[in-house]
Amino acid sequence: LAQKYDPQRERELRTWIESTTGRRIGDNFMDGLKDGVILCELINKLQPGSVPKVNEPVQNWHKLENIGNFLRAITRYGVKPHDIFEANDLFENTNHTQVQSTLIALASQAKTKGNNVGLGVKYAEKQQRRFHPEKLREGRNIIGLQMGTNKFASQQGMTAYGTRRHLYDPKLGTDQPLDQATISLQMGTNKGASQAGMTAPGTKRQIFEPALGMEHCDTMTIGLQMGSNKGASQTGMTVYGLPRQVYDPKYC
Repeated sequence: LAQKYDPQRERELRTWIESTTGRRIGDNFMDGLKDGVILCELINKLQPGSVPKVNEPVQNWHKLENIGNFLRAITRYGVKPHDIFEANDLFENTNHTQVQSTLIALASQAKTKGNNVGLGVKYAEKQQRRFHPEKLREGRNIIGLQMGTNKFASQQGMTAYGTRRHLYDPKLGTDQPLDQATISLQMGTNKGASQAGMTAPGTKRQIFEPALGMEHCDTMTIGLQMGSNKGASQTGMTVYGLPRQVYDPKYC
């Protein structure tokens, strides 16, 4: 923080404060402001009556009260709270850079209010505009540039909503699609394909290898994957639904 302190700004502030208050600060700039008397006189010159009572610097609490009165006065004068230093920044020499920034902000506020100040910047004045309600309603019919623009845009070649747009490459020798019944290459092609050997939808297609000696299968043949009834007999089977008695002849 000490490295950010600007000696040139200190000289400008010294000249402005001494010329405004008519009092000499002293050799050490910050020590001359520590009692708060010159600061209170400065804000009273800029806005009379800001600090009604300035304490004589007899004790420390007198000095701190003067600094606190000065800070409250410049807040009412228009200096932003984030630009104002704390009382201990000056009284305990903890942050002279912030004290300097506050005095520059005060000078800028004084320049904005029309005072002849040789440092700081003049703040921009608020320009509030009021538009008639009818003029505001007319603005709703205008599409702002933030929503994009349709300049240089064209719907040439666009099809109806919901229909597909055919894309083709003349280099490939494909025919130009003329109607919606044409299937584009993006949807695939059936050229070179055949439906030979295809069965009806829903039926299975038997696949076999002649080199393995497999016989042609039909829908009436039960494959071995489904089991086999060879060697099985229905001897002793009862009518469906009746229980089948199982017993051991040794005990009968």
